[in-house]
Amino acid sequence: MAAVELVIEEKKDDAVDRQKVCPFLLRVFVSSTGYHHKASDFNKGNTPQNELQIYTWRDATLHELTQLVKEVNPEARRKGTKFSFAFVYPDIRQPIYRLKEVGITTTGVKGPDDLKTLGSLRYNIGDYMDISITPPENWSSGRKGYSNNYSNHRSRPY
Repeated sequence: MAAVELVIEEKKDDAVDRQKVCPFLLRVFVSSTGYHHKASDFNKGNTPQNELQIYTWRDATLHELTQLVKEVNPEARRKGTKFSFAFVYPDIRQPIYRLKEVGITTTGVKGPDDLKTLGSLRYNIGDYMDISITPPENWSSGRKGYSNNYSNHRSRPY
C-alpha cells in the first residue's frame, strides 16, 4: 500500500492574490540615526528627505519590507542591524500627524514581529511608514546609554 502524505497549508486571513490584486504605493521614510523621525516632520505637507517608494500589498510582512530596504541600503545588511517600524498618519481631530510604532525586525535573527503583515497591523493605504535603522554596535548591551529593551529604544526622546 502506498503512503499518503497530508499537506496542510496555513492560509493567512489577509492573504492577497498578488497576480490579480494591484499593489499600492507605500511611502517609506528611513532614518539611520537609530531614532524615528518626529511626527512634526510630516506636518504642513512636508516629509523627511530619505524616501523610498515601495509598491506592495496588505499581506506584505515586516520581514519582507526589511529585505526591500536592505536592497537599497548596504549598511543595513550587517547581521544584528535593527529595523524599527512605525506608521505615520494624520490625526482626525487636529491638523497634525501621529506616529505609532508597530514592530521591530533584526537582520539575521528571527523575531516575533517578522511575520506581522501591514493588514494585521491595520495599515491604512495613504499613511506613511517610518523606519529607524540601528546598526548592531549602537544597541549592544555593552555600550552605556543603549538598551536592548524594545520599549526603551523605540523613539527619539523629546
